[in-house]
Amino acid sequence: MTRFLSFLISIFLVAACSGVGDVQSDSKPVSHSTWDSLLKKHVNDQGMVDYKGFINDSTKLNRYLDLLENNHPNEKNWTRDERLAYWINAYNAFTIKLVTKHYPVESIKDIGSSINIPFVSTPWDIKFIEIEGKEYDLNNLEHGIIRKEFNEPRIHFALVCAAMSCPRLRNEAFTAAKLDAQLEAEATYFFNNSKKNKISADKMELSKLLDWYWGDFKDTAKNRVEYVNRYSKVKANADADIDFMDYSWKLNEQ
Repeated sequence: MTRFLSFLISIFLVAACSGVGDVQSDSKPVSHSTWDSLLKKHVNDQGMVDYKGFINDSTKLNRYLDLLENNHPNEKNWTRDERLAYWINAYNAFTIKLVTKHYPVESIKDIGSSINIPFVSTPWDIKFIEIEGKEYDLNNLEHGIIRKEFNEPRIHFALVCAAMSCPRLRNEAFTAAKLDAQLEAEATYFFNNSKKNKISADKMELSKLLDWYWGDFKDTAKNRVEYVNRYSKVKANADADIDFMDYSWKLNEQ
């Protein structure tokens, strides 16, 4: 069973990365101020989202998405942090767009069951994003670009798939100037939120993210206890039992 699951994950990642190639672009880094103002207006400190508010502000949201779609990051003009901030914001903003397009829904996963596109069964496989002529789905952004190119495990506390068990949606845009501090803040918030992780000296009940994506963290810590203890106010013993919490896909709506 374990080997079969590993095989399925491998097939999934190959599919997610396929079709993601280099785009020839001379674009310059963009401002995320419009996205920042939308987040401050429609997302609270706990990361809960006012989707109706985003719908009412659809003109402003579309203007920001148009900016992203006309400016594909490149290594010539963009620093690493400028590119990473762009892709994190893009993933989160396009996720909001996808939900508002199909709103109301109880879960983002409901979108996958309601669409009628051949060979597409989840919302993360819908190719509704076009950036300088290149088509993407959300899986392409996360697995084909962000995880593949940046080797930054803290993105798992910043990418938000519109579910209650996801990390909170930060109510400010990620920017190159503040990126490291923002990622540290989201990791700290995530591990000290008892709805996402329950930490005690003898037992850790962790988010499934630390199960699904632990391979992304292995180069930064020898085990999960060591990694979690960097951020958790409650410190677990080295031999603490580890279990994983059920993942709620209920919409992260205010």
